[in-house]
Amino acid sequence: MRIRVQAAPFDFGAECAAFSTGCGNAGAVVTFAGLVRDDGGLARMELEHYPGMTERALETISAEAMKRFGLLDCLVIHRHGSLIPGETIMMVATAAPHRADAFAAAEFLMDYLKSRAPFWKKEFGTDGAAWVAARDADEDALARWSDS
Repeated sequence: MRIRVQAAPFDFGAECAAFSTGCGNAGAVVTFAGLVRDDGGLARMELEHYPGMTERALETISAEAMKRFGLLDCLVIHRHGSLIPGETIMMVATAAPHRADAFAAAEFLMDYLKSRAPFWKKEFGTDGAAWVAARDADEDALARWSDS
Protein backbone atom coordinates (compact mmCIF):
# COMPACT_ATOMS: atom_id res chain seq x y z
CA MET A 1 0.00 0.00 0.00
CA ARG A 2 1.49 3.30 -1.11
CA ILE A 3 0.18 6.82 -0.65
CA ARG A 4 1.64 10.00 -2.12
CA VAL A 5 0.36 13.56 -1.81
CA GLN A 6 2.46 15.89 -3.90
CA ALA A 7 2.50 19.12 -5.87
CA ALA A 8 4.70 17.78 -8.66
CA PRO A 9 3.24 16.16 -11.79
CA PHE A 10 3.75 12.41 -12.21
CA ASP A 11 4.03 10.10 -15.19
CA PHE A 12 0.88 7.98 -15.20
CA GLY A 13 2.35 5.37 -17.60
CA ALA A 14 5.52 4.98 -15.56
CA GLU A 15 3.51 4.70 -12.33
CA CYS A 16 1.29 2.00 -13.89
CA ALA A 17 4.29 0.03 -15.12
CA ALA A 18 6.07 0.24 -11.77
CA PHE A 19 2.94 -0.75 -9.86
CA SER A 20 2.08 -3.75 -12.03
CA THR A 21 5.68 -4.99 -12.02
CA GLY A 22 5.49 -5.49 -8.26
CA CYS A 23 2.22 -7.45 -8.38
CA GLY A 24 3.40 -10.88 -9.47
CA ASN A 25 0.56 -12.85 -7.80
CA ALA A 26 -2.22 -10.59 -9.07
CA GLY A 27 -4.78 -11.78 -11.55
CA ALA A 28 -5.86 -8.20 -12.20
CA VAL A 29 -4.49 -4.69 -11.97
CA VAL A 30 -6.87 -1.75 -12.35
CA THR A 31 -5.66 1.81 -12.82
CA PHE A 32 -7.47 5.11 -13.01
CA ALA A 33 -6.28 8.65 -13.63
CA GLY A 34 -8.37 11.70 -12.80
CA LEU A 35 -7.83 14.78 -14.95
CA VAL A 36 -8.64 18.43 -14.36
CA ARG A 37 -11.48 19.01 -16.78
CA ASP A 38 -12.38 22.30 -18.37
CA ASP A 39 -16.10 22.73 -17.85
CA GLY A 40 -15.91 25.95 -19.83
CA GLY A 41 -13.69 28.86 -18.91
CA LEU A 42 -11.57 27.15 -16.24
CA ALA A 43 -8.11 28.71 -16.16
CA ARG A 44 -6.76 26.75 -13.20
CA MET A 45 -7.73 24.91 -10.04
CA GLU A 46 -6.09 25.27 -6.64
CA LEU A 47 -6.11 22.27 -4.30
CA GLU A 48 -5.39 22.77 -0.62
CA HIS A 49 -4.84 20.14 2.06
CA TYR A 50 -3.47 19.72 5.57
CA PRO A 51 -0.16 17.84 5.40
CA GLY A 52 -0.12 14.85 7.71
CA MET A 53 -3.89 14.74 8.13
CA THR A 54 -4.44 14.12 4.42
CA GLU A 55 -1.91 11.31 4.24
CA ARG A 56 -3.37 9.63 7.34
CA ALA A 57 -6.88 9.80 5.88
CA LEU A 58 -5.69 8.25 2.60
CA GLU A 59 -3.79 5.54 4.48
CA THR A 60 -6.90 4.70 6.51
CA ILE A 61 -9.18 4.36 3.48
CA SER A 62 -6.51 2.44 1.53
CA ALA A 63 -6.11 -0.01 4.42
CA GLU A 64 -9.89 -0.47 4.44
CA ALA A 65 -9.84 -1.17 0.69
CA MET A 66 -7.00 -3.67 1.13
CA LYS A 67 -8.97 -5.59 3.74
CA ARG A 68 -12.46 -5.26 2.25
CA PHE A 69 -11.49 -6.38 -1.26
CA GLY A 70 -8.56 -8.70 -0.49
CA LEU A 71 -6.09 -6.54 -2.38
CA LEU A 72 -2.50 -7.53 -2.85
CA ASP A 73 -1.49 -3.87 -3.20
CA CYS A 74 -2.87 -0.43 -3.88
CA LEU A 75 -1.48 2.96 -4.82
CA VAL A 76 -3.04 6.38 -4.38
CA ILE A 77 -1.36 9.51 -5.71
CA HIS A 78 -3.09 12.87 -5.29
CA ARG A 79 -1.74 16.25 -6.26
CA HIS A 80 -2.21 19.60 -4.57
CA GLY A 81 -1.35 23.15 -5.56
CA SER A 82 -2.17 24.85 -8.84
CA LEU A 83 -3.31 22.66 -11.75
CA ILE A 84 -4.57 23.53 -15.21
CA PRO A 85 -7.13 21.72 -17.40
CA GLY A 86 -5.77 18.48 -18.82
CA GLU A 87 -3.31 17.83 -15.99
CA THR A 88 -3.48 14.59 -14.03
CA ILE A 89 -4.83 15.38 -10.57
CA MET A 90 -4.87 11.88 -9.08
CA MET A 91 -4.29 8.21 -9.67
CA VAL A 92 -5.56 4.99 -8.12
CA ALA A 93 -4.14 1.54 -8.80
CA THR A 94 -5.33 -1.73 -7.29
CA ALA A 95 -4.08 -5.28 -7.58
CA ALA A 96 -6.11 -8.34 -6.60
CA PRO A 97 -6.30 -12.04 -7.37
CA HIS A 98 -9.53 -11.41 -9.32
CA ARG A 99 -10.69 -8.54 -11.54
CA ALA A 100 -14.01 -7.91 -9.80
CA ASP A 101 -12.21 -7.10 -6.55
CA ALA A 102 -9.62 -4.92 -8.29
CA PHE A 103 -12.36 -2.92 -10.07
CA ALA A 104 -14.54 -2.61 -6.96
CA ALA A 105 -11.61 -1.47 -4.82
CA ALA A 106 -10.61 1.14 -7.39
CA GLU A 107 -14.17 2.49 -7.48
CA PHE A 108 -14.36 2.48 -3.68
CA LEU A 109 -11.14 4.51 -3.44
CA MET A 110 -12.20 6.91 -6.19
CA ASP A 111 -15.58 7.52 -4.56
CA TYR A 112 -13.85 8.30 -1.27
CA LEU A 113 -11.33 10.62 -2.93
CA LYS A 114 -14.09 12.51 -4.72
CA SER A 115 -16.27 13.15 -1.69
CA ARG A 116 -14.38 12.60 1.60
CA ALA A 117 -10.65 13.03 1.12
CA PRO A 118 -9.48 16.19 2.90
CA PHE A 119 -8.75 18.34 -0.14
CA TRP A 120 -10.36 21.69 -0.86
CA LYS A 121 -10.70 22.81 -4.47
CA LYS A 122 -11.06 26.34 -5.74
CA GLU A 123 -11.65 27.02 -9.43
CA PHE A 124 -10.40 30.14 -11.17
CA GLY A 125 -12.08 31.02 -14.43
CA THR A 126 -13.48 33.75 -16.60
CA ASP A 127 -16.27 34.38 -14.05
CA GLY A 128 -13.88 34.74 -11.10
CA ALA A 129 -13.02 32.25 -8.37
CA ALA A 130 -15.26 29.81 -6.50
CA TRP A 131 -14.83 26.91 -4.09
CA VAL A 132 -16.02 23.59 -5.51
CA ALA A 133 -19.07 22.37 -3.60
CA ALA A 134 -19.92 18.74 -2.88
CA ARG A 135 -22.26 17.16 -5.41
CA ASP A 136 -25.21 14.90 -4.57
CA ALA A 137 -24.07 12.37 -7.18
CA ASP A 138 -20.69 12.02 -5.45
CA GLU A 139 -22.38 11.50 -2.09
CA ASP A 140 -24.69 8.88 -3.62
CA ALA A 141 -21.71 7.05 -5.13
CA LEU A 142 -19.98 6.88 -1.74
CA ALA A 143 -23.16 5.87 0.10
CA ARG A 144 -23.42 2.62 -1.87
CA TRP A 145 -20.37 1.29 -0.05
CA SER A 146 -21.96 1.58 3.37
CA ASP A 147 -24.40 -1.18 2.37
CA SER A 148 -21.64 -3.57 1.31
